[in-house]
Parts: sequence; C-alpha cells; structure tokens
Amino acid sequence: MSALTLQRQNDQSTAHAQAEHAAEVAQYLSFQLGGETFAMGILNIREILEYEYLTEVPLMPDFIRGVMNLRGAVVPVIDLALRFNRPRTELGRRSCVVIVEVDDPETETQQLIGILVDAVHEVLAISEQEIEAPPQFGSKLRTDFIAGMARVDNRFIVLLNVPKVLSVEEITLLASLREHPEGGGPGELPVVGDAAQ
Repeated sequence: MSALTLQRQNDQSTAHAQAEHAAEVAQYLSFQLGGETFAMGILNIREILEYEYLTEVPLMPDFIRGVMNLRGAVVPVIDLALRFNRPRTELGRRSCVVIVEVDDPETETQQLIGILVDAVHEVLAISEQEIEAPPQFGSKLRTDFIAGMARVDNRFIVLLNVPKVLSVEEITLLASLREHPEGGGPGELPVVGDAAQ
C-alpha cells in the first residue's frame, strides 16, 4: 500500500514539474532583417503575407513604407530596418509582411500593424532559462526595443519588445511632428536639444 502511495506522489510531482517546465517555454517567430536574426513572441502575430504593393502616405515618418488593404482594413506597414535607424529594406523574393496586433492606448483597442522583413525563418520554442537580460550598452538598437537575448544553437537572437517597437502612441507622435514641424520646412522634423545650437 505504501509503495502505491509513493508511486502516486512521484507521478504527481513529475506531472507538476513537467507542467511548470511547459509553462516556462514560449514560442517566438524568427526572421531575417539586414543580415541579422530577430524574433518576437507569436501571441500577437495575426498572419504572415507575401510582400505586395503598398500605397504610400504623405507626411508619414520614413519608417512607415505605406499602407496595405487587408480584407477591407487599412494596415500601416513599417520597415523595421528604418525603425531601427538602419538602411531601408531592399525588397527580394522572400520579403514578407508580418501582421501584428498591438494595443492602442488612445482608443483602448487592438491596432493591426504590418512589419516588413527580409525573410521569415521558423517558430522557436525558447525557455526562460535560455533568455538573458538585454544589454545596457553596445547594442545597435534602442535598449527599450529589446526584450531579451535568447541563446539558440550557440548564438544569440534578439527578442524584440513588440509594444515598444510598434508603439502606436510613439508612431502617432512622430507622424504629427512630421506633419507640423516647428520652424522647419515642409516634412522636416524640428531640431531638438544640442543639435539646435
């Protein structure tokens, strides 16, 4: 009788440990951008589309490549490379648009935003133990854009902080600065801080 009770306790503790381990693993979509590999959590990803013609919108920040029609919805498409202050993404046969849902704090709704990437790779299962804190310096990206650094096959992949990278509030602010510059010519951003001297 005690052997049976002990076996049940072992089975329960093993099942509990497996459930804890499963809860610590999250899935990330990995993609290529300018020769580097990045990843983002799949929970907010709606779909992945082949690159199609975009309609350009005047007076938008440079990193907004245009808008696309997604089943009747107008979806802005962001060139992630330009958002990261890198050269514009060159379109190729593997270029695609990842459609992501982000929170719009102003309307308290979900906003669809497309991100243009060079190529999509695969979905990775990454445990919390494989994720390091983002570096505080020496990164080519704004540190608030980085959620963490994942160790995958003896290399690091940058995990993006999607709410920061695709902040509807920040994108709206940048678009309004572009539309109404203070003291600049049409379409110029105002000069701020030390650069104004």
